[in-house]
Amino acid sequence: MTESLLELGALLIALLVALGAPGIWIYNRLVADRNQVQAAWSDIDVQLMRRHELVPMLVDTVKAYAAYEKATLAAVTELRARSESASHLPEKAAVEAQLEAALHQIVVVAEDYPDLKADQNFRQLQSELTVIEDHIQFARRFYNGAVRILNTRIQSFPHLLIARPLQFRAAEFFAVNDAQERETVPVELSQ
Repeated sequence: MTESLLELGALLIALLVALGAPGIWIYNRLVADRNQVQAAWSDIDVQLMRRHELVPMLVDTVKAYAAYEKATLAAVTELRARSESASHLPEKAAVEAQLEAALHQIVVVAEDYPDLKADQNFRQLQSELTVIEDHIQFARRFYNGAVRILNTRIQSFPHLLIARPLQFRAAEFFAVNDAQERETVPVELSQ
């Protein structure tokens, strides 16, 4: 009798391990995916902070040459402040898209000021801005890839059996919501 109880106990333990191991493995994958999304967002945030640190220097440099471009400079400063105070990802993404466009406008303004274009400080700031914008784009792509993986796992069988009861939530993509930003820019080549 005791031998059969021992065998039954061993069988029960083996069954629990066989069923529990995949659950533990799935849980650990979901945690790793969630942490990857958080780390990817942190990478975007670091690049956005670098951009925000560059904005005052760029604005000051342009101010010295383009006094009547105050509206553009004020808009950049205001967008920077709004982005820093944004707490929800879609709101921050929208403000950052506007800030990116406004910064591009400042670079376009420089075309009208040969002295500004020739200024070493402005050229360096413009170069740094280009590098930062590239890093932001890479970080956004990486973040969105991490979000896609997490969201797919949360919604897929058998992961959803673990994800739902343990309150894993889908992450938000860093997306462009402005239809105008999605439009193709018309390019005219003069002949």
